Amino acid sequence: MHCLRTTAVRRWPLTAVQMTQSLSKPLSLAVKQGLRRSQPTRHLNTPLASEPFLNGTSSNYVEEMYYSWLENPKSVHKSWDVFFRNASAGAPPGAAYQSPPPPSMTPERLPSAQALVGTQPSVEKLVEDHLAVHSLIRAYQVNCNHTENVLSLIIVELGFCFILVSGSDTDCIYGLAESDLDKVFRLPTTTFIGGNESALPLREIICRLERAYCQHIGVEFMFINDMEQCQWIRQKFETPGVMQCTLEEKRTLLARMIQSTRFEEFLQRKWSSEKRFGLEGCESLIPALKTIIDKSSQGGVETVIMGMPHRGRLNVLANVIRKELEQIFCQFDSKLEAADEGSGDVKYHLGMYHRRMNRVSDKYITLSLVANPSHLEAVDPVVQGKTKAEQFYCGDTEGKRVMSILLHGDAAFAGQGIVYETFHLSDLPSYTTHGTIHVVVNNQIGFTTDPRVARSSPYPTDVARVVNAPIFHVNADNPEAVMYVCKVAAEWRNTFHKDVVVDLVCYRRNGHNEVDEPMFTQPLMYKRIKKQKGVLQKFVEKLIDEGVVTTQEYEEEVASYDKICEEAYTRSKDEKILHIKHWLDSPWPGFFTLEGQPRSMTCPSTGISEQALSHIGNIAASVPVEDFAIHGGLSRILKGRANMVSQRVCDWALAEYMAFGSLLKEGIHVRLSGQDVERGTFSHRHHVLHDQNTDKRMCIPMNYISPDQAPYTVCNSSLSEYAVLGFELGFAMASPNSLVLWEAQFGDFHNTAQCIIDQFISSGQAKWVRQNGIVLLLPHGMEGMGPEHSSARPERFLQMCNDDPDVFPKLSEDFAMHQLYDCNWIVVNCSTPANYFHVLRRQILLPFRKPLIVLTPKSLLRHPEVKSSFDDMLPSTHFKRLIPDNGHAATNPEKVKRLIFCTGKIYYELTRERKNRGMEEAIAVVRIEQLSPFPFDLVKKEADHYPNADLVWCQEEHKNHGYYDYVKPRISTTIGHTRPIW
Repeated sequence: MHCLRTTAVRRWPLTAVQMTQSLSKPLSLAVKQGLRRSQPTRHLNTPLASEPFLNGTSSNYVEEMYYSWLENPKSVHKSWDVFFRNASAGAPPGAAYQSPPPPSMTPERLPSAQALVGTQPSVEKLVEDHLAVHSLIRAYQVNCNHTENVLSLIIVELGFCFILVSGSDTDCIYGLAESDLDKVFRLPTTTFIGGNESALPLREIICRLERAYCQHIGVEFMFINDMEQCQWIRQKFETPGVMQCTLEEKRTLLARMIQSTRFEEFLQRKWSSEKRFGLEGCESLIPALKTIIDKSSQGGVETVIMGMPHRGRLNVLANVIRKELEQIFCQFDSKLEAADEGSGDVKYHLGMYHRRMNRVSDKYITLSLVANPSHLEAVDPVVQGKTKAEQFYCGDTEGKRVMSILLHGDAAFAGQGIVYETFHLSDLPSYTTHGTIHVVVNNQIGFTTDPRVARSSPYPTDVARVVNAPIFHVNADNPEAVMYVCKVAAEWRNTFHKDVVVDLVCYRRNGHNEVDEPMFTQPLMYKRIKKQKGVLQKFVEKLIDEGVVTTQEYEEEVASYDKICEEAYTRSKDEKILHIKHWLDSPWPGFFTLEGQPRSMTCPSTGISEQALSHIGNIAASVPVEDFAIHGGLSRILKGRANMVSQRVCDWALAEYMAFGSLLKEGIHVRLSGQDVERGTFSHRHHVLHDQNTDKRMCIPMNYISPDQAPYTVCNSSLSEYAVLGFELGFAMASPNSLVLWEAQFGDFHNTAQCIIDQFISSGQAKWVRQNGIVLLLPHGMEGMGPEHSSARPERFLQMCNDDPDVFPKLSEDFAMHQLYDCNWIVVNCSTPANYFHVLRRQILLPFRKPLIVLTPKSLLRHPEVKSSFDDMLPSTHFKRLIPDNGHAATNPEKVKRLIFCTGKIYYELTRERKNRGMEEAIAVVRIEQLSPFPFDLVKKEADHYPNADLVWCQEEHKNHGYYDYVKPRISTTIGHTRPIW
């Protein structure tokens, strides 16, 4: 006999009986408001509140009626009014309903509850049974997302998995008994299990719910607060027969499973002692990704940008992106050395870029896998930024042509905060990539750590719920279920342009890697894994039983792929050197020569014409939109800018305006991002003006410089440094012809983005031959906020510079350019607006790209002495790596007793004190504006100019902070250790 079955859950939906009994109990305001927010949008002709009592059409039907009645008893059908009045008066279950009163009877003349007891109990029972069926359907939709069948291997009793229980253990469920199994019930509009039928026997309802939700797929979606999206998902999983695969799909799936499995087996045979982080236990990942790409390509996607951890990376490179197998195999040859400047990284960290024909869609598709370090999930925002940039450059404003796929491990997905930070960028106007497909390779374990001690949430994917992303759990040992779920995920992204998560519930057959012994820490788990039949073996046996393929066809397919691997292995023996350039994930066509070298080693003047300076300055001082009401305080700021332009000078904010505006005028896109960058943390920038009378009406004057200018993007970010800096790094990665800047609110806030700085920015070129021109603006100055909050920690950036302090370089005419080309990044602390203007423009005019770290001022933003003349910004002017003393000391260098080297804000304090003490002739103050690469040539020139002077480095930071430990050995090397550096 068919047993009633449902899910043992923590939260049971209210049944009709429970609702009746609790009507007189006041609900909390939070619950009441939450229920109101979650009320679905109706698609029926009849408004919900006007439906009669007998028309149960929603699984939370009673609650919705009740709250409508509480607000206004006249807003619901009279039958509901009677029901709720009687229930509130204490009528027992089965006695609260009566037929609607005649039109002449007003609510005040309704009979008392006592008079209604015992009336029409059979009708009431019918209504309760229907509501119980609706609650039962909802229970499946809400809770059947991790049944025994979804778990490919229940390795650990987690204590929070939902396990099915049979009705034989209880007398009834939701008031339904086995005697009700053959009763026919009307189906609510919130389910598609009926197909073309509107009513089904309870037995069939349960069977269909079991097929939809209790097989190898578990769906989490009922938390989504959009009825249309919930209905869309229900239809994809509940419609009878919707998950059936065609014969051709099964054969394609088998071929892909063979490629995935045999690739790993080939590597295991050839390099059994090498770590490769293979896919054994989750071989269905490869057909999963290929299905997503196929479906997306059919939907119009032309570019897919991917990020992933190391597990399965080589397999993805080989079988998804189609990297040449011989290039992968030669990575295992320890005798080969890199031929280009990059040091490379372990083979399972490398990236790739490839354009190929997609056979399913017959369209070309570009695939890019972003290189990433061992820092799990750090690549997530980088991929999103690169995706956003690719969308921007091809005019894809809706994400229809460019999309991202992010792969995750279960432990990292739950444990790394960057996952949450990246999710929260997903719907922000300047950061959205219009939907990302997340694929979690759920090993049900970390390195050696059980989920029980690795996360506090039931599932590793729970973080995705914060952005209403549906989560599809699927047994990775069922390739057909995996393929179907991936189809739905691609269709979801193509339809709604929202994030979606595919959770491949699998296991690691070999432990953390191929040289690991997992039995040390998970003995019971790995005893079961050893008994587990491989997914390909199970799948091919199923297909042979079904008559889809024959044993001979399968063996021929295996032999064919093995032959491909063997031939590639033979070719790999001919490789003499490793070319890391072959693994670039972001080529810049036309920017370098074919050999990857700069097209020149010169940089033109970074100055611009007087006319351009005046024009941009006037734009900066104006409101180029009619009838736009600005704040009174802002009027004074704009008037001050106009006065500076008339006097041919600029302060820090205006110099930045000049730099950005001139680049925009030349067709260079500028993107400035970070917390509160639109106004500026110190209220100095004001690049976005807000109408004081109209909400959301804004004006960006920078976009009114020229009709044919490039667009200016200035965007306040979410309160995240890690994700946002990673995002901007990815954006700058896509093209060399844009100036991408990230500004920290205070300089020390970069420490929460340290992973991006250490792993991608400082070492990106050395590891992956990947240049990047991102600019970091870090407000710095010891101005009363403590030793850590005042400081942008310049010492950290200087410690990560790659120049040698003990070798005086060979000087040449293009020495400064070669220094920039050889360095890993540039660190500057400008003391004049003009120099800031030049260094920003130089960032684009250089024939190569390097990250630029700018220690920006705070108090100097409004310092009366910190202004630059237009003369310092005209054609033929350049960035000054060092600014000599141009006062009395320079005219009589022999009389100078002390030569002080410094950088940044301290210069103005030193010169003020020097003047107060009347020591202008005895002390020279020289500013080193570019700290790294260190200006050996210019420092030597200054030291030689003052032969009798003591040499001193002065800084406002503590002695073990700041620049001292960096500059002291370099100055000493410059002067041949002939004088001490105090």
